[in-house]
Amino acid sequence: MTVPDPASIETLGLSDLRTLVGTLIEQMQRLSAENGQLRAENQVLRDEIARLKGLPPRPPMRQTPSGMEKATGATKTPGPVRRRGPVQERCALTREVVLSVATPPGSQFKGYQDVVVRDLVLEACVTRYRRERWRMPSGETLVAPLPTGVAGGFGPHLRRFLLAAHVQGQVTTERLCALLSGLGVPISKRQVVRLLTGRLDVVLAEDEAVLRAGLAGARWISVDDTAARHARADGITTQIGNDCFTVFRTGTSKSRLNFLSLLRAGHPDYVINAAALAYMKERGLSGPLRAALSAHPSQSFPDEAAWRAHLTRLGVDAQTIVLDPVTIATEGALWGAVVHHGLLQDSVIVSDDAGQFRVGTHALCWVHAERLVHKLIPTTPSQATVIARQRERIWELYGDLKAYARAPCERAATDLRARFDRIFTASTGMVMLDRLLTRLHRNKAELLRVLERPEIPLHTNGSENDIRACVTKRRISGGTMSMAGRRARDALLGLMKTCAKLGISFVRYLGDRLGIPDDGPPIPPLADLVRQPTPA
Repeated sequence: MTVPDPASIETLGLSDLRTLVGTLIEQMQRLSAENGQLRAENQVLRDEIARLKGLPPRPPMRQTPSGMEKATGATKTPGPVRRRGPVQERCALTREVVLSVATPPGSQFKGYQDVVVRDLVLEACVTRYRRERWRMPSGETLVAPLPTGVAGGFGPHLRRFLLAAHVQGQVTTERLCALLSGLGVPISKRQVVRLLTGRLDVVLAEDEAVLRAGLAGARWISVDDTAARHARADGITTQIGNDCFTVFRTGTSKSRLNFLSLLRAGHPDYVINAAALAYMKERGLSGPLRAALSAHPSQSFPDEAAWRAHLTRLGVDAQTIVLDPVTIATEGALWGAVVHHGLLQDSVIVSDDAGQFRVGTHALCWVHAERLVHKLIPTTPSQATVIARQRERIWELYGDLKAYARAPCERAATDLRARFDRIFTASTGMVMLDRLLTRLHRNKAELLRVLERPEIPLHTNGSENDIRACVTKRRISGGTMSMAGRRARDALLGLMKTCAKLGISFVRYLGDRLGIPDDGPPIPPLADLVRQPTPA
């Protein structure tokens, strides 16, 4: 329908006016979409011009948070205001000094007035160890051993300071060099890097043990990833954790193959079992290929080379179909290895709907789902009203889901499922919103997983909080160059987060693992603490 002349609008009937309004709305939506596309193309051209001129890239656009999680939180009942106690009450006394004062004759002693003073002593301590050397009757030379923790001419206290300042304090190696030189300990940047990345076998093994313990006993885990730099190339850091542990792993790919290999928790094998075959069937691998893998006498392969050779012998890599059979079969064998080692038994994986995380029993983050509605840009006041009304209904449902998680009830679960259908199948009259609601409705099972598993979180805020440490590290220190540096960064950041969740001082943990004597009790292996059941 062509748009009539403004003067002839008064002569139109009601049905013609409705048709005209519908046509104008469609044209407005089309023009809005074209305008957004032109703006995006214009910005791409501006960025390319800036790159050719050598100008810095524009900062990323920040999205204002929707506020759904905060707005639907449980309201606190007003009560008496508690005053914070003095910090000195939380400090352990290390020494006590009695101060005397000259008094005139006849004075009467009235006890002491205590003042607790907190201080930190930073001083260089350079020790010469004179190691006895003995020549034994056999002709061999026996030399007295150095104290525990001494490495490369540097003591454990200095190394603990470097690790704590670099990992927890996010201090760069250059500033650590300047700081130590100012304290009277000249040291090169190369030596600082060696102390930060070398001789960490105990820490790296404990980080691996934490991952295995966490995946073996977790009722749920949440996952996320962020960009990383390694050896001057782009990479990806993946976070895996829950309320008891956190681990980070950096690689070059964010594929599902990479994620499944991380879920093996260091085990290098590939296994064909019932779980692997079920995964392959769900992903669409053909029946003859599954039958060939199932019927072969070899069902376990020690490493990737042996697995690839097995696929070649079966002719799987020679198949020319749309779905890559090698990738699907490898993903299935990785998932089979995860199940074979007793990891993620009856666990739920909570993610932000990234495709690589859709394995096993899966749940979606409600904050990310609602954010899609929050990011819609209305073109008319009526569309703004429709979006606001729909967001309000989603917020109310989210608040009731949080209440259900605290007190599960079968009747409430049935009502919440029906409300979900009403909200996400409604016709709002806004095309983009209706398409988005339909898309979210397809994820009903993952978004309502809490009705089956009330113990899981409704969001991935914990993962985003954990991975923020990696983002800060990347912005301050850039990337890593060596494999030792990458492993040390991932392990130490993960152990720092794990210590915080377990209520352990990271500085004390480092001192315990480096052999520094402490007045407190020894810190048990973190994996043992992660295995302990959390109180209900």
